[in-house]
This record gives sequence, C-alpha cells and structure tokens, in this order.
Amino acid sequence: MQTINFQRLELKDGERFLDVGCGEGRHTIGAYLHANVEAIGVDLSEKDLDIARERVEQFIDKDNSEKSIRFQQANALELPFEDNSFDKVICSEVLEHIPDFQGVLKELQRVVKEDGVIGISVPRAWPEDICWRLSDEYHKTPGGHIRIFNATHLRREVEDLGWQRYYRHWAHALHVPYWWLKCKYWGQEDDQVWALRNYHKFLVWDLMQQPLLTRVLDKMLNPLMGKSIVMYFKKNPTTEQGK
Repeated sequence: MQTINFQRLELKDGERFLDVGCGEGRHTIGAYLHANVEAIGVDLSEKDLDIARERVEQFIDKDNSEKSIRFQQANALELPFEDNSFDKVICSEVLEHIPDFQGVLKELQRVVKEDGVIGISVPRAWPEDICWRLSDEYHKTPGGHIRIFNATHLRREVEDLGWQRYYRHWAHALHVPYWWLKCKYWGQEDDQVWALRNYHKFLVWDLMQQPLLTRVLDKMLNPLMGKSIVMYFKKNPTTEQGK
C-alpha cells in the first residue's frame, strides 16, 4: 500500500531515489518497480530493514543493470549522503514520530538536487485527532505518534526552506475506520473483536483484488476523510533569485 504517487513525484528512469524512514520498504520497492532508478531506503530499525531486504528479493531484476535497490540503517537527522545527491526524496508517515521534524526537513533539503522533488506525507489532522481521543496508548506508545500535524503549518515549514508545493492529495480513506476501531479496542488483537477482524479482512481483500468499486469509493472519500495528506515540493525559483 503506497501513499506517495510516483507519477505526481515525476519519478523517471535514470534518477536516484531516497526513501527516508522506509520501514519495511513499501515505497523503496515501489520506486524500483516503477522505473529504472537507483532506489535507496534508510531507516533506524534494523528489524524493519531486514524485512524490506527479504521482501525485495522476489522483485530483483538481475538482467536489468539500469536499476538497483538497497537498504541501509541511518538516522534521518544525519543522512550519510552528500549534498545534492538525489533527484527525488520522500519521507512518508515519519515526521509525526520525530521530535525534531524541522531537522529532518533540512536534511531532505540538503541531499536533494536543486532541480529535484521532495514528497512528504503525514496523518491528516482530524482523523488522527479522533484516534488520539479514542486511545491514549495509541500516541503514548514508545516510537508512536508524538504530534498531530496541521497541514498548512507543515507546508509553510517546508516552503520557509525555499521550496514550493506544486501538488497535494489525500490517501487511504478506507483505512480510517479501521484505525478508529483499532484505537477503540486498543490492546486487543484483531481476531478478538468481530468488527476489527472483519474490517481487516476487507482491507486485505481490497489490497489484493483492487476492485473498481472500492478504488472509486476511496478516491471519492479521500478529499473528505483521507487518512494521509501528501504534498510534493519543488525548489522555489523566486527564493533563489532573492525575491
């Protein structure tokens, strides 16, 4: 399940792609499959990286030397890459976990090329607020969400660094009820609660089958209750000119 749209990111053959906070590798693998790119995923969790390395094995195209993929451990506040070294950089569902999210934004800015693109997604404020109200444990669990982002505020934080948002969309509306149920019954396994068990089955079915009906329904509901807000940024030319 991908949150970043690679077409909106304008990901093309021959580019270098960095996924900051890649987790188990969904976007890094997605980028590798989308185009002939050098895809790199970084995360603090070695456990998640091991899962990502295991998952990608089935997708490796050994006959195509024009693309590559790798995963490595790194701190988002101290990325082990040179300045201006990536064409596209994404940070999806990560900033809500990190106290110094401004520091992460500066690192994204440092490693992306001057003509590159940054893609960022965070949980949408009002569905996330309901999750917090339903369960204290949801946001107090170590490594969990420590803030609810105001999308306008986050946009301004990025634009203050000299970038300009060129596109925005929402994602995963159909997942919102699941997380509300998850928070309401926090601490219980999905199979212990009828509603959780069956809604989870529905989401798995939807992911595997991708029927037209649910794709249309998700697209219609996303502007209203999409779980994530996704924003794409390019360098603001007026900033470079000192305007």
